Amino acid sequence: MTGDEVSKGSDDMMIDEHEQKQGNAVPDGFNSHYLKVYYGKLFPYADIFKWMSYGNDGKHPACNQSYFSRREFSFTLDNEVYLRFQSFNSMSELENSVKEKCPVKIDIGPVYSVDPSKRHAYAQSGDNVFTPVERELIFDIDMSDYDDVRYCCSGADVCLECWPLMTIAIKVIDTSLRDDFGFSHILWVYSGRRGVHCWVCDGKARRLTNEQRAAIADYFRVYKGNENSHKKVSFTGLALHPFLARSYTEVLMDFFERKLLLSQEIFSTEERYEKILDMIPDPDQSITSELRGKWQEKRRTANSKDDINVVRWEQLKNMLQSGKHKGLRRCVEEIVFSFTYPRLDMEVSKHMNHLLKAPFCVHPKTGRVCVPIDPNHCEEFDPTAVPTLSNLLEQLNIGGLRAEVDNEWDRTSLGKSIRFFRSSFLQPLLKSCKEEMESSYNAKLQQSKDSFSW
Repeated sequence: MTGDEVSKGSDDMMIDEHEQKQGNAVPDGFNSHYLKVYYGKLFPYADIFKWMSYGNDGKHPACNQSYFSRREFSFTLDNEVYLRFQSFNSMSELENSVKEKCPVKIDIGPVYSVDPSKRHAYAQSGDNVFTPVERELIFDIDMSDYDDVRYCCSGADVCLECWPLMTIAIKVIDTSLRDDFGFSHILWVYSGRRGVHCWVCDGKARRLTNEQRAAIADYFRVYKGNENSHKKVSFTGLALHPFLARSYTEVLMDFFERKLLLSQEIFSTEERYEKILDMIPDPDQSITSELRGKWQEKRRTANSKDDINVVRWEQLKNMLQSGKHKGLRRCVEEIVFSFTYPRLDMEVSKHMNHLLKAPFCVHPKTGRVCVPIDPNHCEEFDPTAVPTLSNLLEQLNIGGLRAEVDNEWDRTSLGKSIRFFRSSFLQPLLKSCKEEMESSYNAKLQQSKDSFSW
């Protein structure tokens, strides 16, 4: 029996005898046996291959047959071994390698000028030909970067009180990518633990230079301070940039006042409200002293029916916007942005050679699958209800007693995510790729005819 056959046999196992005796329940957790079953039965290889091929897997004369094989994949194995610069000529090669190696994480890198697995041979030739030539514009937003403005969780932990910060990030960035930059093929993916990833896949996005990527990343940047500075957002000029003004009026202010103020109880303790008072540029301390006096007095006579966070915010807002204190009207905007505006990992977006975790991976710390998020209904996304490895195996195990279906994942809660990925992202993208390929090919044909007629 060959090695491939051995691994295939182990993939086809459902749960071992000990687990069968316990009924259909699959123990919670993440292990290589569960992962083998997942990669053997549920991982959508064909969809990932179709996506990463961008129409170049067809028979059209304009197809670049080497396109997929020049894409870097990176595997992280469960013993912390990293396998960089993996490349594959076909979907079956990718599938066989994943099943054989059973990586705990699959990262996707750029498309290089040559096959990344053969890069050393090109390096020896003396020509520096190994270079990234295409890469999706990517964004990485991590909840741990919001630890100074959330009080329910910290670090890797998330809950339904702080997750809306991710929802707001998706709304703000997605709207701008579509309206300000004209991109349309955008995929949002849950990272499996504490954040979200964004893949902008339009042809013009994939061909951006590092300098152009840095310019787009900088367009979204408002945080200028560091961990030691009280004021992380500082707006100069008479008015906000139209993108920031739109984000503020349509999304951020409403979210801050209706949700975050209450869920994070931003003004509930002296330590918390002092952090906000520190954001006010008040050299003689007149404003901050007056507010502090009111709030300390209020604490001693706390009998108001109104929520203390709402009351204190209204007092601060009225004082700053009253016009009595010159140059402080913008301070309200700065406070709202400091608490709510998306916090991007800038370096990830700026460079073509950055890796990003593939959709439909399983996060080894949570067992949750990295499923797509619908930006049009992102407020409905619940990270605690995402399919987990143990859930999926249990569903497969129960489903195994029923009639066969075309796709194993149709018997599980993963089916909904794969169908969304196909219908909302992959099919429109491939249609656009085909049209772009046809248009480019016809233009070249016409150019060729014109040169002959000359």
